[in-house]
Amino acid sequence: MATTSKQATRTERDSMGEMSVPADALYGASTARAVENFPISGQTFSRPFLRALGLIKAAAATVNARNGVLDQEMANAIETAAIEVSEGAWDEHFPIDLFQTGSGTSTNMTANEDIATHAARNTGGEIHPHQNDHVNMGQSSNDVIPTAIHVAAYVEIAEQLLPALIHLEQTLTKRAHETMHIVKTGRTHLMDATPVRLGQEISGWAAQVRHARERIESSLPRLAKLAIGGTAVGTGLNSRADFGARMAAELSRRTGLPFVETDNHFEAQATQDTACEISGQLKTYAVGLLKIANDLRLMNSGPIAGFAEITLPALQPGSSIMPGKINPVIPEAAMMVCAQVIGNDTTITTAAQLGNFELNVMLPVIADNLLESIELLASVSNVLADKAIAGFTVNEDHINELLERNPIMITSLNPIIGYELGARIAKRAYAEGRSVREVAAEMTDLTDDELDRALAPAALCDPSPAS
Repeated sequence: MATTSKQATRTERDSMGEMSVPADALYGASTARAVENFPISGQTFSRPFLRALGLIKAAAATVNARNGVLDQEMANAIETAAIEVSEGAWDEHFPIDLFQTGSGTSTNMTANEDIATHAARNTGGEIHPHQNDHVNMGQSSNDVIPTAIHVAAYVEIAEQLLPALIHLEQTLTKRAHETMHIVKTGRTHLMDATPVRLGQEISGWAAQVRHARERIESSLPRLAKLAIGGTAVGTGLNSRADFGARMAAELSRRTGLPFVETDNHFEAQATQDTACEISGQLKTYAVGLLKIANDLRLMNSGPIAGFAEITLPALQPGSSIMPGKINPVIPEAAMMVCAQVIGNDTTITTAAQLGNFELNVMLPVIADNLLESIELLASVSNVLADKAIAGFTVNEDHINELLERNPIMITSLNPIIGYELGARIAKRAYAEGRSVREVAAEMTDLTDDELDRALAPAALCDPSPAS
């Protein structure tokens, strides 16, 4: 009969008693207790969040040593271990489920335990994880976790999302210039409308992306304000009065981003208004991006029974049963991202309301959803730019054919022949399957030159000159 090998363990102790911990784990009793308490989703905090948490612990060691309250050798060991946390060396030693204590205290304790254990091995001395003595000196979970949310979100926006938005905007602007000479049927209510240049249509998409970027950038000054220094309830108990300002300065030095101490620690810890604001900006971009992706999908529809105005790059087979079918897979992926981000915003909005008295108690789920939205939008913006927008081709012959048969072209004759006659011409042209120009030549006294000038498609796309 086969025997089951048991994992080697060691015994650790916290304020509630003893716990068995895997022998090779960096964490201690508090983390092991939380692992038992929260077997909920299997999800853990994301890499960007742990990067920020490690940076905060490293910065705290540096600041405390400079302030003369932490031994320099110990500070160096803590900083080295914390930097390794920020770089991802110990991610497997953060095993606690995302759905845990609402302050994120369990994960702050894990960081303290992991860093203390690793630092102690390097120094041979005793380093305390949870007390205010060493790794957690001048800190509380209640200011560390809100600070980590802001630092992680700002870093990801600056390093990933904003460059992706700029790339997408530039790609759209380039395609707008390339297609400005192409005149196509405009559409409102999904029905034929007066002509528009394809480049004009695409320029509208570029403006959407630019405005989304500007909205996000306008929120960054509030994201730069950090809660660190407020400790448990915002009063800064057991933390030096200058700790928050010095921490913000040190985090700025390490990231190159303009972090500052919050101007009100009670607001910074009791609320997640700024996370909610940033999420709202991300949702707004997702709404706009969904419109762009859906326009691409519709313009690509066909190739026979749809609009078929453009052809997106063929990336993979579109059907397991229909040979030759190619689907608009990149716009569809973008639309799913947008749906996810909109859902994440609903979660964040709900969670941000639960800042009862001195602390919001939904911090882990806010952090996870906010960072996921940033990551997804950054990734899909680059993919949409490179795999859909940059390479689509325009079916100009088909566009011209549709434009020639568009009865709404009669609109340009309204100032000359009046709306009622124009309506009769449009209805007859549609009923008989003829062009507006042909029917207008029969039903008006306009010359061929007058009709050519009035019905020239390109002329209908640009504003009339000022009189």
